[in-house]
Amino acid sequence: MVRSDTKKPVKVYKNQSYWGEVFSRLRKNKMAMISLYLLITIIALCIIIPIISPYSIETTAMKNREQKPNSEHLLGTDKIGRDLFVRLFYAGRISLGLALAVVFFECVIGVILGSLSGFYGGIIDAVIMRLAEIFLSFPFMMFCITVVAVFGNSVPTLVFVLALLSWPSIARIVRGQILTLREMEYMEACEALGISDFRRIFRHLLPNILAYVIVYATLGMANVILTETSLSFLGLGVSPPTPTWGNMIQEARNMLIIQQKWWYWIPPGICIFISVMCFNILGDGMRDAIDPKMKR
Repeated sequence: MVRSDTKKPVKVYKNQSYWGEVFSRLRKNKMAMISLYLLITIIALCIIIPIISPYSIETTAMKNREQKPNSEHLLGTDKIGRDLFVRLFYAGRISLGLALAVVFFECVIGVILGSLSGFYGGIIDAVIMRLAEIFLSFPFMMFCITVVAVFGNSVPTLVFVLALLSWPSIARIVRGQILTLREMEYMEACEALGISDFRRIFRHLLPNILAYVIVYATLGMANVILTETSLSFLGLGVSPPTPTWGNMIQEARNMLIIQQKWWYWIPPGICIFISVMCFNILGDGMRDAIDPKMKR
């Protein structure tokens, strides 16, 4: 008697690398893909618009000041006649570039210190984790105010202070993953073969936690954009005349502008909202795509 198998075939990923499987799962998440395309569009506009625009961010024309949006100035002009359309997308360069720089440096510091802490343990682990707890205990806003008051509110200063206060979070994530992975059999084989600690950490351990770092970085971009906006609104962000989305919204502290001059603050507010939402949705999609429990 022939027994028929009535089970439906399970879809598997053949001849695909790990990252190929991750991207295949990510492509099925429509919201994440829409967010990715929107982010690519925003970044492209921030690069292209300031190049092709006939106006620069410093071009002033007092006779054209405080104009409403029109065919010549698509988002109107400010109180000294600068075109707000080109300033909006140039501000995107600064805001997104600052967020990228902060996330890069905090990930570099956090990954290195977290790897050393998890791999060696003992006194090294204790020292690094106590150092992380010290930075986490700093009152964030007061520390930012102090650093800005001493060194000035420039882009390098903001990158320094935000990265310095943010690295403990990623360091703890990396440490937890390293503590698990260092007990695996392939790490015992590496030790038996006499492979150096440096190669074991950076060649065999870190590639296995890269996915978690990417998810953290994606979500971290949204947090940095919101932080820069908050600091700029308080006058602690990047100082004018360099535009950012945050210090463009700072104009909204004037009630007259809120009520009558929406073109000052609504466009940068929309850009911040879309960017933050897209980074968060993309980060959630990446987390779901990377999660081994989502594999079939």
